[in-house]
Amino acid sequence: MQFTVRSKRLAGAAVAAALTVSLASCASTSSTESDAPTDGSLGTINVGALAVPAGELLTWLDENAAADAGLDIEWTEFTDFNTPNTALAEGSIDANLFQNETFLKNYNEASGTDLVSVGEVYLPVAAFYSDKVTSIDELEDGAKIAIPDDPTNEGRALEMLAAEGLIETTEHPTVVADITDNPHDFEFVEAENASLPGVLPDVDAAFVTISFALPAGLKLDDAILVEGQGSKYFNVLATTSELEDDPRVQKLYELLLSDETQAYMEETYGDQMIPVAK
Repeated sequence: MQFTVRSKRLAGAAVAAALTVSLASCASTSSTESDAPTDGSLGTINVGALAVPAGELLTWLDENAAADAGLDIEWTEFTDFNTPNTALAEGSIDANLFQNETFLKNYNEASGTDLVSVGEVYLPVAAFYSDKVTSIDELEDGAKIAIPDDPTNEGRALEMLAAEGLIETTEHPTVVADITDNPHDFEFVEAENASLPGVLPDVDAAFVTISFALPAGLKLDDAILVEGQGSKYFNVLATTSELEDDPRVQKLYELLLSDETQAYMEETYGDQMIPVAK
């Protein structure tokens, strides 16, 4: 598992480390209620996140509001969607902020874990991008379309295309096999989420989420199809069932929903990051 621990003073540093310790020593890095300070502060919470936008959001929050709330936020950077839940389940982090409830549910079912959602925080707006066409309607029959290979975001991409009438799917699609009608004979290429911006030159269109679109310089103005704001795929703050009521977790969620934090999201990311309605 590859990740970088980032504190409020080291958020801009690219310090990568490979974790090759046992589960027991991995779990020892996570603070617990028994480690709570006695000075009235809440102590430190370590949150797993991708660098953009969640990592930037957590850094801003730590530098602007967390101290007054008695909370110290550290965050651990992950570069993919596969490891943050494993780290949370093993105890090397206290919470994570990168996934929607459907993704979390699928992970629990596949892994036999009982990770929980504290609540929705923001919608990381997804979109289809292309180096070949300027509109989704310009895709020719047989066009090659790259989509994520995880069931949640793959289904999300298929739902967007179905909503445009370009394909038909089952009621809750999760994989390409759930396409029931493909009148344009689109060829779907399944790829790991993080790799999708890089495959754009080789396909006619690709579905990319904000976590990988922004680092690649992709803006919604460049997109050929943008997810609607009525999307159900809001990212949640997730934790373990044991830490769900931990004061640090509850305070972090409160800070994430504050007016100041929501204003930061809107000012920094515009339409690419939609705060949850309170």
